[in-house]
Amino acid sequence: MMLNTQRKVIPANADIASIDAMVSALPRPLVFTNGCFDILHRGHATYLEQARNLGSALIVGVNSDASVKRQGKGDDRPVNCLEDRMSVLASLECVGAVVSFDEDTPFLLIQQILPDHLVKGGDWLPKDIVGGDIVTAHGGQVHSIAFQFERSTTALLKKIRSGG
Repeated sequence: MMLNTQRKVIPANADIASIDAMVSALPRPLVFTNGCFDILHRGHATYLEQARNLGSALIVGVNSDASVKRQGKGDDRPVNCLEDRMSVLASLECVGAVVSFDEDTPFLLIQQILPDHLVKGGDWLPKDIVGGDIVTAHGGQVHSIAFQFERSTTALLKKIRSGG
């Protein structure tokens, strides 16, 4: 049986109205998080589930390939193309919708979506989370979720390349 993850993916070239339509179809309170999600691992899966539990639906913003490259994670990153990363995320039960952004941060996306909860991982202080000011100004909350499993795509790639 093939999963239809496309129903949860907002295409990279979607216009504002398409994004608004997808967002308005999701139940509130709405949770938003973002990242590269290059090679999905246990840390990602746990974090996304915890984020989703803060509300009724989770939207994941995914850095475009160009945006990942500008982050300086390495010349060979992302390993997986945007379409593949979005499809894998969309297959997770805890994810309500996936949308990409090409900017360095998801500020404009957060401004458009206006989530009730904005979430990042434990390496971010709530006061430093991009878009937090927008969310709190609209009565929402900003969260930093502590890591349960110390995992990273960079560390995983290093382990693979070293043969370890």
